[in-house]
Amino acid sequence: MLIGISPLLGPDLLHTLRAMGHGDEIALVDGNYPAAEHARRLIRADGIALQPLLAAILRVLPVEAAFRAALNNTPPQVGPIHQAVDALCAASGQSFSVTPLLGEALYPRVRAAYAIVATSEPALFANVILRKAALAIDLDG
Repeated sequence: MLIGISPLLGPDLLHTLRAMGHGDEIALVDGNYPAAEHARRLIRADGIALQPLLAAILRVLPVEAAFRAALNNTPPQVGPIHQAVDALCAASGQSFSVTPLLGEALYPRVRAAYAIVATSEPALFANVILRKAALAIDLDG
């Protein structure tokens, strides 16, 4: 355990978040997504739903943009999981937008992600992509 770090963020996920560079994307996918087939790097988050994991990641990862699935892969359609994702991102204290994508735009982007985190989220179309932002660090202060 670490002080101030959610126990939902296991060592493999923490390593991946730290190793990602500016502009790299990480996809959090629901339990129905074929993550093992599509991932360049696969991180298992078995037993963890999307919302608590997303909240934990947003506390440590600087994000410049987010993309998400939409109900029935149709951006104007929003389900409860999409409302929750939008609310979590808005409440993160970071200034980035969440863009819903058509399935034909979302799935190739998930496949190209730096890593895919396979959650146990039961909601359908519960897939989110986060693009890492640059973070200026003052090593003297």
